[in-house]
Amino acid sequence: MNTQQQPAFKISNRIIWLSSISLGILTAIPKIADHHFVLYEALVDAAVTSGFSLLIWYYNVYTFPSYTAKNAGGFGTKRLLRNLLVGLVIMFILSCVQQYLLSHLNFGPVMLMFEVRGILINLTFYMFIHLLHQSYLNQQVSLELERTTSANLWAQYELLKQQVNPHFLFNSLNTLKYMVESDDRQAVNFILKLSDFYRFTLESRKLNLIRLSEETEILGSYVYLLKARFESGFELETNIAENVYASMIPPFTLQLLIENCIKHNIVSEEKPLHIALYSTAEHIVVENNIQLKRVPESSTGIGLENINQRYQHLLGGEMIIDVTAEKFIVKLPIIYERHHH
Repeated sequence: MNTQQQPAFKISNRIIWLSSISLGILTAIPKIADHHFVLYEALVDAAVTSGFSLLIWYYNVYTFPSYTAKNAGGFGTKRLLRNLLVGLVIMFILSCVQQYLLSHLNFGPVMLMFEVRGILINLTFYMFIHLLHQSYLNQQVSLELERTTSANLWAQYELLKQQVNPHFLFNSLNTLKYMVESDDRQAVNFILKLSDFYRFTLESRKLNLIRLSEETEILGSYVYLLKARFESGFELETNIAENVYASMIPPFTLQLLIENCIKHNIVSEEKPLHIALYSTAEHIVVENNIQLKRVPESSTGIGLENINQRYQHLLGGEMIIDVTAEKFIVKLPIIYERHHH
């Protein structure tokens, strides 16, 4: 996964200016409502408040990175006290300007009023930025967690895909060993079909999904290999609706399911293993008659679990397994191309 630079915490200039101007207008309203309303006084009062708000906003915005570099939270008692001190100084200067412009007013009460107003504005902005920053941090943590989870799931899925080929080779070599030991004339054809499988493996190595039509084509080669070994002891009946052939499926899924049937059941001319491959409205179904071996073959343990996890990682769904007294049934969700994208 590529390292992504965390976006900087920012506050829009539009928010800064609109909030500052709005505060200025709000503080001028009492003067406007006064019977002895003087427009000039109201404008100066609004300008002082708006100017103070702008300066405090930008002070917080431009000093914020230096605080967060030293303190992960970016907030603390020291920062609050420094903000209040800076605010008092700024408001004192602006009050002096206001006194110069409105020299007929009593300086003492005006100074006190503006300083109290400045403290309230400062505290409001401080708490607003604090809450905004906490929300931003929570959002970044959630995004990073989502990216990490996604990358982890994808890594698991890639690992599961890589397990398919060794699993197939393990079973195929066992079959070939049996044929060579029994001097089966079909051994050469078996090797040719085996090479077809690995050609397909190389071509589909980077594919997460292939069309069902391609999967059944390669399945035909695999069934040939099984028929060469088991002869009439193995039967596969296929009945898939024509439109379902255009759906998608993880590579080697059907082959793994049939391998699983053979692994756990008796396959002989006396007790043939019947496997049905068919489709319903929502599923591709692989069904076999149950005739369990007394001593099961050794297993790598990745067959059904591999398939189930691949469907989970691709769709967030699961395959369905139904077991009756006579049948073992696996249902795979039909994946159409639009779902994958």
